[in-house]
Amino acid sequence: MGIIHSLAAASLFAISAGVAVAQDDAGLNKDYRTFLAGGETVYGQIGDSYTADLVMYLAGNQFMVMEDLIENFQAANPDITAIYVETIPPGQILNGQILKQGQINGQDTAMNPDLYASVNLGHLKKLASLEKMSDYIIYTHNKLELMVAAGNPKGIKGAEDLARDDLVQSHPNPLTEGIFKFYGSEMLKDMGLYEKVTANAECKSCWAIEGKTWFTSRHHRETPERIENGEADVGIVWTTEVIEAKAEGRAIEGVPIAAPLNKQDKVSYAIGALSEARNPDNAERFLSYLATEPAQTIYASYGFVTATPEELKLKPLITQ
Repeated sequence: MGIIHSLAAASLFAISAGVAVAQDDAGLNKDYRTFLAGGETVYGQIGDSYTADLVMYLAGNQFMVMEDLIENFQAANPDITAIYVETIPPGQILNGQILKQGQINGQDTAMNPDLYASVNLGHLKKLASLEKMSDYIIYTHNKLELMVAAGNPKGIKGAEDLARDDLVQSHPNPLTEGIFKFYGSEMLKDMGLYEKVTANAECKSCWAIEGKTWFTSRHHRETPERIENGEADVGIVWTTEVIEAKAEGRAIEGVPIAAPLNKQDKVSYAIGALSEARNPDNAERFLSYLATEPAQTIYASYGFVTATPEELKLKPLITQ
């Protein structure tokens, strides 16, 4: 395990561009990291998106894997000394950073990362239609789960309990978070519960139903915090987020969602290199690395489902 992963529950401080960044802010600072040779991690140095040896904008719910993954990759590729990684919702990345100039904390972000990953292949196909990407691989899978307080005080047994009127729910927002936009919402619709749970609201950081259903800004950071603070009883998350929160010693636990409602046969993580990437050779090396046993083992250790050898082969993006 990497040092940051093993100490994630602690209130640490990292120096980033001369500024102390608290690491107890629901984990948001982990979204923008530069991994340097020798194991040093720099937080929030957004300008590295223009200068690092490898720049990756990745679906945010794999934030917990990055330290171990990058450490292992750099050990095999010591010449790649600075790797900048963003782990935020892929819709925000696509529409707010690649297709138009984005800003984080007042700093411009590069519009041409070397690699982009999403849980929605349609995002990559959109880039292909604009001649910004041509090939991709599927490199891992995930599934939906319910997060509840330790001891499951409300006795929640499965997804059907989301119909209960006595529960306060915290779910990823439907605007920018793929877990809900493409999967959680579909699950609720499959059960005939979408309108009851969401009132068809389209917003983020908001009450979809006052006092009953909250839509987060970035689900993988806020839902465990809301549950721990007594602000919510249950939330739709990825199985990997339950595993990570428990590893941190947080006062939560998971309630499995039965297949096929958990969407385990649909949730695939796709990644491809940008046509305008600054470091195309390094991007190719990382794509090849994702298909190796060490990379797949690291993802599996965090609860992800490994990809098949066929999925790990580079394939053209078909837009028609």
